[in-house]
Amino acid sequence: MEPIPEVLRLLQRQAEIQNSLRRSSANRVIEERELYLIRNRLAKFPAAVQAITLTAADLQRSVESLTVRDVEGRC
Repeated sequence: MEPIPEVLRLLQRQAEIQNSLRRSSANRVIEERELYLIRNRLAKFPAAVQAITLTAADLQRSVESLTVRDVEGRC
């Protein structure tokens, strides 16, 4: 099984950065670079990303509000 905790943490960080960029962050270049690195890392775990996003949709919650237990309970 793919590393659900790590992928969930990466997806939550990605959402946090995207929200920060929408608020016009002063560290825009650094955050854009981090987003790029996160996306590259997430590309290595497509099944875990899919499991997490499907769990969020099934529970009608955002990825940021999920826990590892939520995801593992549905796999």
